Amino acid sequence: MFIGHFTEEPWQHPEWKEEWGSGQLVSNKEYIPELGAQLYNRYIDEKIYAEEMGFDGLMINEHHSAAFCMNQVANVQAAILARVTKKAKILLLGNILPIHDDPLWLAEQLAMIDLISYGRLIPGVVRGGGAETFPHNAPPHHNRERFEEAHDFLIKTWTTPGPFRWEGKHYHYRYVNPWAVPLQKPHPPIWVPGTASRETVQWAANHRYPYIMLGSTLEATKEMYDVYYDTSAEQGFEAGPQNLGFMFWLHVEETQKKAEEVGRKLTEGVRSPFDPGVHNVPPWLMGPPGHTSREARARTRRLLAADSKGRPQTGARASFEGQIASKGMIVGTPDTVVPQIREILEYLRPGIIIFRTGDGAMTHEEQMRTLKLMGEEVMPRLREIGTELGLPGPDEVDPMTAKPLAAAAT
Repeated sequence: MFIGHFTEEPWQHPEWKEEWGSGQLVSNKEYIPELGAQLYNRYIDEKIYAEEMGFDGLMINEHHSAAFCMNQVANVQAAILARVTKKAKILLLGNILPIHDDPLWLAEQLAMIDLISYGRLIPGVVRGGGAETFPHNAPPHHNRERFEEAHDFLIKTWTTPGPFRWEGKHYHYRYVNPWAVPLQKPHPPIWVPGTASRETVQWAANHRYPYIMLGSTLEATKEMYDVYYDTSAEQGFEAGPQNLGFMFWLHVEETQKKAEEVGRKLTEGVRSPFDPGVHNVPPWLMGPPGHTSREARARTRRLLAADSKGRPQTGARASFEGQIASKGMIVGTPDTVVPQIREILEYLRPGIIIFRTGDGAMTHEEQMRTLKLMGEEVMPRLREIGTELGLPGPDEVDPMTAKPLAAAAT
């Protein structure tokens, strides 16, 4: 089983006004460069420590023009981690393909990161939301087309000797011949994160890419897993746990009381529009015209347990109490969290789990403390459970072929 670590890397400042919510549409005049410098280095330090504690992967993502995610250019941090870490996979979930007008430059960046890390890069790809579309002036009605064409271009660039010409609908190159190509062959493994897009799940299944469900309810996640399995079966392929993942919040302390006290901070401070406790972002920003179909928006509301007005009921945008009740968040001691995580593993059977920690108003010291307990007391037990339940990760069974990997066998 593959175990990853993730933090949204939020802006943290005690004078942040509640009405500013997640920071979208808030002027960057409120930005404090000195604080930004401290936070960037803090989050990198925490990832280095997460590797030391035994996490298999360090997940990073990016959002734009918003305070809830300081990692605005994930490839910059990925390049740093490529050099300062030694074992953990660098899990990009992921690059927002439709906002790139020059995917050749992106292919070159990722190839360099894979080389510097000696082949530890997992370059996830995403469509992104309206919050990314607007700042980068990307046409929302071409979002999926640009996503798919940019993906196809990346794969060809990494696997086809140049020079060659590319004449697509959205991208045109007379000369494609990057000098640096990835270390991993035929190309670095691609993973796909998401929330509730049936189309994206089907696309990932058709490519046999691992699909990671992010912070949804267990029932919604199970439904999307079934879509993946059904789509794979239609293609004559039997997918398994190595093809599916789940991310949820976890905070561990030495006492239950302390865990509940500190864990509540995960739902405080600057919040993502997809997280609990924030004011709703204007619909025109989250879903600009043409970006997402009406059917997909309705399905998202249902799967994420929101009512017709977008108000949280359970799941990713619920209160702290709602998160605990729906198992979107688990807080406790090592002895109390392991049985709860086991229930999730038994129900969903993912080969990939990613723990989201250190978010909201949580301090560096609190984050380091939970990482230590997770590494020393939680993850060893979970690996035993994963073996017992037969939940191989993509580093044990190839998601593309469903065959055991020789490296894992040795």
